[in-house]
Amino acid sequence: MEQTFTLPSGLSKTERYAMFLNDYKVFVDSDDGSIATLANTSAALHEAFGFFWVGFYLVKDEEWLSLGPFQGSVACTRIRKGRGVCGTAWQKGISIVVPDVDTFPGHIACSSESRSEIVVPMYNSQGNIVGVLDIDSDKTNDFNEDDRIGLESIVEILMSVITL
Repeated sequence: MEQTFTLPSGLSKTERYAMFLNDYKVFVDSDDGSIATLANTSAALHEAFGFFWVGFYLVKDEEWLSLGPFQGSVACTRIRKGRGVCGTAWQKGISIVVPDVDTFPGHIACSSESRSEIVVPMYNSQGNIVGVLDIDSDKTNDFNEDDRIGLESIVEILMSVITL
C-alpha cells in the first residue's frame, strides 16, 4: 500500500502537524515497529514538511549517539553525549530549538547549509533516552514552539510502536 505525506499548502504549522499526526498514527499502527519505522518516519517528515535534513541518532553504549535512518545530505556518524545540539538534548533530556546554529556553543556543523535546528529526545517505555530526532533547516529561525509540540507528539507515537 502506497502512503504519501504531502500536505496542502496554506495551512498553519499547527494545522500541518495535526493533519500529519492523523495520517502518521494510522501509518505506524500498521508498521512492524522495526528500524524501518525510523527510516519511513524520516522520509515522511522530509516529504510532508520539506525539511532540509531529518534523521535519528541512536544511543550507543551510553556514550555516543550513532547515526540512524535519515533523509538529506551526508551526516555526522557519531556524536558524544553533551556535544552539539543532539548531544546536549540527550544529556539534558529536553527538546532544544536553535534559531541560529551559529549562536549555539559547540554546534557540530555536519553541513554548512544548516542554519537552524530542533532536536527531540526519544524515551523508551522504561523512561530512558534511546535516541533523538534531529531536524535541520537551511533557513534561520525556521522552528518554533509549534514544531516542538508537533515533533514531540510524533516521537511519542513513534516510541509507542517501536522498541529500541
